[in-house]
Amino acid sequence: MLQRVEPGRFLEAPQDLGLSSYCSLVKNRVSVPESSAAMAFSLLRLPALDMVKGFVAVGRRMSITQAAEDLCVTQSAMSKQIRTLEEALGIRLFQRGYRSISFTAEGEQLFRMANASIQQLQDAFHVVGNSGKRPVTITASIGVTSLWLLPRLGDFQRGHPGIDVRVAASNAVLDLAKEGIDLAIRYCSGADAPRGSRHLFAESIAPVASPLLGVQRVDSKAALKNYVLLEYEDRRRWLTWADWLSSRGLTTDMARGVLRFNQYDQAIQAAVAGQGVALGRLELLDLMLQERRLEVLAQGGDALCTHYGYFLVRPDDTSSDEVSQVFDWIVETTQASPKEDAGRCVPRDRRKPTRTKTPADARK
Repeated sequence: MLQRVEPGRFLEAPQDLGLSSYCSLVKNRVSVPESSAAMAFSLLRLPALDMVKGFVAVGRRMSITQAAEDLCVTQSAMSKQIRTLEEALGIRLFQRGYRSISFTAEGEQLFRMANASIQQLQDAFHVVGNSGKRPVTITASIGVTSLWLLPRLGDFQRGHPGIDVRVAASNAVLDLAKEGIDLAIRYCSGADAPRGSRHLFAESIAPVASPLLGVQRVDSKAALKNYVLLEYEDRRRWLTWADWLSSRGLTTDMARGVLRFNQYDQAIQAAVAGQGVALGRLELLDLMLQERRLEVLAQGGDALCTHYGYFLVRPDDTSSDEVSQVFDWIVETTQASPKEDAGRCVPRDRRKPTRTKTPADARK
């Protein structure tokens, strides 16, 4: 059983072990008598904070290269940190692929807990270091945060060096007042948009791929069989390949394969890496399209307009001047972004229906 320890005192080694012997046993993962305090044992066994920081940085970016840049270390040093952490835990945290990584089940479980803990430390050190100065907190889905918000935040920081920003990426719809969040970017239909919210941009969908892949079209059975489809698993049917292909009399079974993701930004990063073709939500990808990291397939057909869009929510109109400046910057940024040509965007409910393919068709 654990012994009570008075505040301010360190737990002592068991009376039948000297301190040096006790530390040696713990560091070498040898069992110690049950009378030893579990807290002291676990603290000694914890990996170094730098390794945990590195793991969280890689998990947030899903890129060793970008995580290394965030922490100002080399890519090889970051890779070594991850390997050392995996060796210390005795498990694999990431699956390594060609120019991509993904979590193992154990890695994803650890990331959820470690990320929350690191975020708490970030917030605590920020508050202490800034004498209680409160940052402006923005929440958005993981995909919107990764693909749209984060690539633009550097511009805001350069233009507003005195305003600190905190990003709370979550696919859950957070209670803004309860969580202390100042601004939220919501994805919803116009009818479901929160009262008083500001419409930022609409949503249009079209197949996208890396120019390096050399794909021109996926709107025929002959073309489809040559490529892997990158699928974001989502309950909204219009974001799935099955829906897009069915309007053209095709099915996902006709593709070379389907690679599925539970986060939209992961599917897009896989497309950038040349692993296949993704359904691009074009307004989120405008920077990647401008930089030619992705391209809309020339023969992919008209973009599909949905009834959904992105809305900026501010729970309190009497918020601080800093919040108002961030709000205005987000609105101005969306107005400056290139807009999809409305003439080439076909509403989903106006697509021409196609007859259902028969087994005989499938054999053609």
